[in-house]
Amino acid sequence: MKFAMSYSFGKDSALAMYKMIEAGHEPICLITAINERDGRSWFHGISQNIAEKSADSIGLPIIKASSTGRQKYVEAFTNALLQAKTLGAEVCVFGDIDIAEHLEWNKNVCNAAELECITPLWGTSRETLVKEEIESGITAVIKVVDHKYLDDEFLGRELTTELVDKIRQTGADVCGENGEYHTLVTYAPFYKAPVPIHLGEIVQIDGYGAIDIL
Repeated sequence: MKFAMSYSFGKDSALAMYKMIEAGHEPICLITAINERDGRSWFHGISQNIAEKSADSIGLPIIKASSTGRQKYVEAFTNALLQAKTLGAEVCVFGDIDIAEHLEWNKNVCNAAELECITPLWGTSRETLVKEEIESGITAVIKVVDHKYLDDEFLGRELTTELVDKIRQTGADVCGENGEYHTLVTYAPFYKAPVPIHLGEIVQIDGYGAIDIL
């Protein structure tokens, strides 16, 4: 089965893609949602430079779903899915785990493009997934933290078993599925080579801390 990957460059989408490839399916392209205001990916704040370096390491083209807000976001993502279909995609894969509203959104946008929605991580426990991500060889660093749960000391750190234990001790969800933190994957088994990065400055944005990664 040929698939488009809704790819945030975070750990969950990387694990979902890895599972699909391991099951014998063929990735056709990456779809990444871009905030037109700053040119970075929505939620994770990944620069286009890092996104393009990552896509080069994966060996797939990126379709950028660029928008300025929620209403245009849906339209942009639907158009990206339609473009993925022209490349041969039969389904779109998402890395969502267990939040029903996310699954509903995924299904609706796929229905609009007449593509099947696939969520290979769905229903798996969050503890199991974060352990599997680390053990599978996915390397990820924390890019954004929600200050309601985590402070800036977690920014720029590689997600390891030890760091997951520290996250657990704060009372935050270890997988960050509720937005406690977001990651940037610098290597996964389907990458040709690690993506070189440089940690930049930390900025504060509306209750969140984010580290620039160059």
